[in-house]
Amino acid sequence: MASLVLRGAVRLSAGARRGLLRAPCAAGDTLSPLRGCTRALASGSTEKVTHTGQVYEEKDYRKVRFIDAKKEVNPYFAIDLIDEEPPIEIAGSTACCDGGGGALGHPKVYINLDQEGPHPCGYCGLRFVKKH
Repeated sequence: MASLVLRGAVRLSAGARRGLLRAPCAAGDTLSPLRGCTRALASGSTEKVTHTGQVYEEKDYRKVRFIDAKKEVNPYFAIDLIDEEPPIEIAGSTACCDGGGGALGHPKVYINLDQEGPHPCGYCGLRFVKKH
């Protein structure tokens, strides 16, 4: 197997140089009830696919971190959890969102609610609607 030696003695396999990020749940993948995809690798083993589509082939050097422990993938993606939150009704025409949680939030933004429908915060994804 040809490999490329980079500064610091890092070796990349041919598969790693081509890029291993693939679209999640491609054809041939199996979908678990909690939106977790499992991809069958060329070696016959299966590995859970992360929310970014990351999956490693059996001989990939990056799998070394999973030798003593199995790879854990969180099935609860943030975008799905935010979608489960109902939109927040606001009496006025402007909503203010700072992410909540004090210092753990995000910069304060003001959201115009003049148009119909839910309006998401650009930072955290919470939705706001104008109360009628």
